[in-house]
Amino acid sequence: QVQLVESGGGLVQAGGSLKLSCAASGRTFASYTMGWFRQAPGKEREFVAALSWSGGSTYYADYAASVKGRFTISRDDAKNTVYLQMNSLKPEDTAVYYCAAAANGYRTTRRDDYHYWGQGTQVTVSS
Repeated sequence: QVQLVESGGGLVQAGGSLKLSCAASGRTFASYTMGWFRQAPGKEREFVAALSWSGGSTYYADYAASVKGRFTISRDDAKNTVYLQMNSLKPEDTAVYYCAAAANGYRTTRRDDYHYWGQGTQVTVSS
């Protein structure tokens, strides 16, 4: 069983930055694919970014087109933590952001491939 706890959400003006953190329990964290998703009011939960292990100390990073170039996903396996650095934030980035883990380690952006989810953290970007 893996537990995920997000933190770092809040209110920020357009153009600003926030850094989200997700602390994970579990001894096999390094092999999990870790992802971030978000859900705005009245919308489906959508993929934001993911890191999947490709062997050794190398990971693949994938991003949604809407955040590529503005958001960066990273992980610290020693701390069992994954981060989402969000820069140049826009009002349309407003959503609840969820951390997720895929125990099979697949390189995937599909919501259904993720087995474990955090409780979510609210990000609000004002115009």
